[in-house]
Amino acid sequence: MNINITTSLPSGLIIDEANPGWLNKGDNGWELTAATMVGLQSVPGLVILYGSMVKKKWAVNSAFMALYAFASVLICWVLWAYNMSFGSPLISILGKPRQAMTDSVLLTQYRPEYYLPTADHVFYQFAFAAITVILLAGSLLGRMNFYAWMLFVPLWVTLSYTVGAYTIWGSGFLTEHIIDYAGGYVIHLSSGVAGFTAAYWVGPRHSHDRQHFPPNNIINMLGGAGFLWLGWTGFNGGSPLAANRITSLAILNTHVCTATSLLVWLSLDMVVYFKSSVIGAVQGMITGLVCITPGAGIVDTWAAILMGILSGSIPWYTMMVLHKKSAFFQKVDDTLGVFHTHAVAGLLGGILSGLFANPNLLKMYYLTSSQGPGFIYGIMNGKFMSGLCQMGYQVLGALFITVWNVVVTSLICILISRLIQLRLDEDDLEIGDDAVHGEEAYALWADGERDLPLRFRMTPRIPSFCRRPGTHH
Repeated sequence: MNINITTSLPSGLIIDEANPGWLNKGDNGWELTAATMVGLQSVPGLVILYGSMVKKKWAVNSAFMALYAFASVLICWVLWAYNMSFGSPLISILGKPRQAMTDSVLLTQYRPEYYLPTADHVFYQFAFAAITVILLAGSLLGRMNFYAWMLFVPLWVTLSYTVGAYTIWGSGFLTEHIIDYAGGYVIHLSSGVAGFTAAYWVGPRHSHDRQHFPPNNIINMLGGAGFLWLGWTGFNGGSPLAANRITSLAILNTHVCTATSLLVWLSLDMVVYFKSSVIGAVQGMITGLVCITPGAGIVDTWAAILMGILSGSIPWYTMMVLHKKSAFFQKVDDTLGVFHTHAVAGLLGGILSGLFANPNLLKMYYLTSSQGPGFIYGIMNGKFMSGLCQMGYQVLGALFITVWNVVVTSLICILISRLIQLRLDEDDLEIGDDAVHGEEAYALWADGERDLPLRFRMTPRIPSFCRRPGTHH
């Protein structure tokens, strides 16, 4: 039923309060669609991708980590985190923590330059915050105590994500200077760095899992990857908060860069390893999506192709060559290589956005701020110092996000470790889902009850996730 609230005036005019003059139904409808597409990247996209990309014994736990994070972040977001990211200033890197659930806020115009309600922005930015934490989880699959993860998610969103979002997108000290169209730094660099840092503190997987960790369902993995790729239409298409020309360009650039990156990664696999790896193609797809994100709507399509070539080759080198040779990378067990696919690709995209940003597109997107020009256009237009200054801001933003996430993620992990084990013990790591959740992804034993679940065949003991740190069986 469609119910409109109307008010009759003495003159006989009627005001439709559900459709005020500032509301653009096209922008409003597109933004809600874009936010839903970003949400679908997480649930079911990353739920399916994670549940399929890990060993069978970790399928349930990996998928459930993503599902829990999605729900947990939403509650934190509306109660305090949205205003910490986009509200009134508290300090230069953080807004005041306030709830965002009143009609007087949600139903009013977001900003004078946008023609949609604040509720659209709250929901859209929630989907961004949620996927950031879920991407981070990719570094921790296959060994993190689920109860520790339940504490980690709200703490990290509150203390880390909000700072990056406020500093670059809210009213922070970098907001008027840095180019980050849709989250190359706020989302991808932060998730990659934080995931790698948390992986260090949590510790490695079971030794056998680390050496042999095949995906349990490559077809489902491709399905999850498909949700991720097509959902990126909303990820980058929703950032202008309008259905305008920048939206269309951003969507086209996103898919062009992604396809290019996938093909480059695949080609390198075939040249070096003589096989066309499906997992490699998915990794190349992800690095392309990540790399184009900070510049999707403010670079030309020829630049998007160049970004795809670099995003398919540089992260390939760091993951497939440098990672295997570096003692530093070998020391930290990053399960799905999130550092390479998100931190490296996000940093690359941020730097390349500062290089290729078109000043005309920057004016269309940022409206009143002072970003740009890109370094190449600065040289071409006789504004060398302005372009060089923009590159400096891009580097400064990357340094700030990196340092903040290393420090805060470390403090969060240390705090949680004082309350509960970060990592499951060796017995639970050997069993997997059945030990942690009492459930299995493929319960084939149930066909005729010929065999009992593993949990009923083990000697009764206190599960590790119920024990305080330092206690034993």
